[in-house]
Amino acid sequence: MKALCIYAGEGARRHIQRHGLQPQDIRVVPAAAGGPKGLILQPLDQHLFGQWLPQGQHEVHLIGASIGAWRMATALMDKPREAFDLFAQGYIGQQYEPEPGRKLPSAKVVSEGFAQSLEDFFGAHIPSLLTHPRYRLHVLTSRGRQVLRRAGKFQTGMGMAGLALGNAVSRKAVGLFLERTVFSSPGAQLPLPLTDQPTRYVTLCADNFKPAIQASCSIPFWLDPVLDIPGAVPGAHWDGGLVDYHLHWNYAAMDSGLVLYPHFQKQVIPGWLDKTLKWRHKATPALSNMVLLAPNPAWVKTLPNGKLPDRSDFTGLDAATRIRVWTQAVSQSQQLAQEWQQWLHNGCPIDQVTPI
Repeated sequence: MKALCIYAGEGARRHIQRHGLQPQDIRVVPAAAGGPKGLILQPLDQHLFGQWLPQGQHEVHLIGASIGAWRMATALMDKPREAFDLFAQGYIGQQYEPEPGRKLPSAKVVSEGFAQSLEDFFGAHIPSLLTHPRYRLHVLTSRGRQVLRRAGKFQTGMGMAGLALGNAVSRKAVGLFLERTVFSSPGAQLPLPLTDQPTRYVTLCADNFKPAIQASCSIPFWLDPVLDIPGAVPGAHWDGGLVDYHLHWNYAAMDSGLVLYPHFQKQVIPGWLDKTLKWRHKATPALSNMVLLAPNPAWVKTLPNGKLPDRSDFTGLDAATRIRVWTQAVSQSQQLAQEWQQWLHNGCPIDQVTPI
């Protein structure tokens, strides 16, 4: 059974039909939020950043929210293939013991443990990550506004309820509660305009690198928000996926280049709260220059428990079982990378590319 599906927008399909696909064609690599689902992309990430994209000599923008931010920061490491192995091992092996009298660990415990994981993984490498010769990193967070400006169980509950109700009426309502913040490599500028939501831009530095990535992964109620990140507007910064779940941006506004999107599904959903709003799952002309790589839904059913790893496994499986099935899923996902490499080797046949 085929594991990999290759999708492309209209403009990207025309490009592939005429020229194939080369590393130098790629200008942007987005990386979605989605928690453990992102683990399935590890072998693809290893090939893309450890072998294929290094063949080019041009600037590439890596944009990530939540686990996507962690993945894209990993791509900047000196030895990306080995770094992605360590990333997967660390993510799969994470365990947080609940405090006495609790069934689940508190957000405080998880936040403290995650902060230590980021320090262990990135700490000594941050100076070189900020000065990578070709890759420009953009980490997304969602800064709370109004009642979400500060942490607190009551404030968070009220704010998230208002956000959900407003978003169901109009995605523009997200901006009443959250402000997108883009933390970018020094001197880097996104190659496309962001006008859909209130947005601020901050330069990544040694002081805010880890706080920005932690904030981008700070799922409400699972982790605490990160407060007062250096260089950013004071306040609480939450998971970047709240505003930009799958980064459905206007890539067609770029003046050149293609978008290569390793993703865990075909749909590019705008915000986290749009998951149940099926009418917001459709492709748009904004994705015309996108090539999207995603697992075949039929192949996903061959994975342990017939699905991608997801957050429900933290509570639905004991730690040993979760680690075993996630490890097996990552092992099986080697097929995704193998089929991608075979498609490139065969000259990028257009008949194997499906419209987004």
